[in-house]
Amino acid sequence: MSFMPPLPVLAGQLLIGLINGSFYALLSLGLAIIFGLLQIVNFAHGAQYMMGALCSYVLLTWLGVGYWPALILAPLIVGSFGVVLERVFIRHLYHLHHMYGMLLTFGFALVIEGCVRQRMGSSGNTYPVPSALAGGWKLAFTYLPAYRLWVIGISLTVCLATWYLIEKTRLGSVLRAATERPDLTRSFGINVPKLVMLTYGFGVALAALAGTMAAPIYSINAQMGSEIIIVVFAVVVIGGMGSIKGAIISGFGLGIAEGLTKTFYPQASTTIVFVIMVLVLLLRPAGLFGTSEQQAPNSSLSGDVSLDFMNVAVRRTLVAVSIAAGLAAPFVVYPVFGMKVLCFALFASAFNLLLGFGGLMSFGHAAFYGTASYVAAYTVKTMGFDPMFGILAAMTVVGMMGLAFGYLAIRRHGIYFAMVTLALAQMVYFFAVQAPFTHNDEGIQGVPRGHLFGLINLENQLTMYYFVFAIVLLGLITIWRIVNSPFGYVLKSVRENEARAISLGYDTDRCKLLAFVLSAVLAAVAGALDALVFQLASLTNVHWSMSGHALLMSILGGVGTLSGPILGAIIVAGMENYLASLGSWVNIVHGMIFIGCVMVFRRGIVGEIAFRLGARRSVSRSRREPAAASGAIAASLSSQP
Repeated sequence: MSFMPPLPVLAGQLLIGLINGSFYALLSLGLAIIFGLLQIVNFAHGAQYMMGALCSYVLLTWLGVGYWPALILAPLIVGSFGVVLERVFIRHLYHLHHMYGMLLTFGFALVIEGCVRQRMGSSGNTYPVPSALAGGWKLAFTYLPAYRLWVIGISLTVCLATWYLIEKTRLGSVLRAATERPDLTRSFGINVPKLVMLTYGFGVALAALAGTMAAPIYSINAQMGSEIIIVVFAVVVIGGMGSIKGAIISGFGLGIAEGLTKTFYPQASTTIVFVIMVLVLLLRPAGLFGTSEQQAPNSSLSGDVSLDFMNVAVRRTLVAVSIAAGLAAPFVVYPVFGMKVLCFALFASAFNLLLGFGGLMSFGHAAFYGTASYVAAYTVKTMGFDPMFGILAAMTVVGMMGLAFGYLAIRRHGIYFAMVTLALAQMVYFFAVQAPFTHNDEGIQGVPRGHLFGLINLENQLTMYYFVFAIVLLGLITIWRIVNSPFGYVLKSVRENEARAISLGYDTDRCKLLAFVLSAVLAAVAGALDALVFQLASLTNVHWSMSGHALLMSILGGVGTLSGPILGAIIVAGMENYLASLGSWVNIVHGMIFIGCVMVFRRGIVGEIAFRLGARRSVSRSRREPAAASGAIAASLSSQP
């Protein structure tokens, strides 16, 4: 039995790999240009790729404009949209932490995808292959379509031309100078804002060009961008963030690796890119062609919001009122909705422990939440565990997973840390897709709630609610205790200035690893409760978009606050529950919240309220202190003979 597959199969998969690699290279090239020159992580790149394909389709069906004119018009139209986006929104973020750019463009991706789905529906549309490229060649071992050969050739040509333009010409030198030393470049009479604007527009146009070329090959639908963008991010990180050469070589190389994997081990074809990414970052933290990990501007993504202006009695009263509201909630709202809010609140608070107090943005928390739901569902339903032991089993499994993930990711910083956690989470997701015990799309259904310790019947909705409430309350108290412990203060010092914490003798890697594991275990509690509440464990819980939910709840309520994620969970769960009938509008609303939080109130709802009240109290105190001092001086003088 030969290990080698038949030559036609191997050739066919290599061709598919080259085609996918062509799109990976073009898309990652645009991302690398935008990040390398502007320090913006353009999460809307996938949506702009989809816009290119959709624009070509609209030009053909509505205006009768064929493929060849669309090959120029679609990138120009979408690139112009990118120029407007940069001028109105993105230019305000260059001096901030680059994660703000990622959050803003993620919001725009949700809005664009939601609008397209609302207008065009979720079903795909086909685009005809241009007649000039409709044929092909019958080779001895495979059939080579002309259009696919055209795609490979034009992608390689555009990539090489772009590399030459940026790396070898005076214009490229001016672009690099404008982004690295804008003040000095401006002194030579160069219009730096216009260069920056056109650079972003060019990167977006490359995404639209890839979408236009993909239209005759793939189905045109609202999700086509979100399906490819995660892989493209992995390609960029492997090549090295901001490396033009790395984006091109990694794009084509990983496309071929995918094709070969489909030939020899098809089950791993969906995860091979992420496996390679983890291995590369372990050996070369900056990627294959990166020079050093990109440093974010000197502004914190998160920060403590002090509530010191509130006296202890007021704070205790607010806590007591909140607990009372939680106890009364099942008599006001449907208990299942209340339990959903509680699960989301603990999940968001666990995420915020890492982001808000540790300064580490993880896109891998969906892996912890989803894995815990599967473990709890499986142990309770199949193995007959008590519900509490099912939760403990989930915490144990996820704790070990968090330790392994943290060990791999914790030495990375900024976007690299986020991308490593995303890659690891995607590996877990694809494992869940293929593992037999997860039952793929159907999930583990009919999970029994059972009897707690064989005594308390959790099938009763009210009883189940108070069980969930007690567990979540314990989890929130644990987070409060962690944040206000000596370890919590060290964690916050690491967030603010890691180099200084190291100079004081703290083992910052160990501190961050412990915070990562604690955050993972607390997220696991929320995921296990989710499986028991809804009596279901599904792929939705382990999909990367669940990490986006945690991020949304945290920034909406207030990153770096204890009560902010809880408020964010109430709002997000309420929107999902009461706006569900609106379909795609939920995505649009979520995206607009991201945009609003980044542009208007970066501290979140609780953070803004606390900041404004604290500032008002500080102003009032500063006015009273001089008056009191003047009064004391006057009294002293009047008492003298």
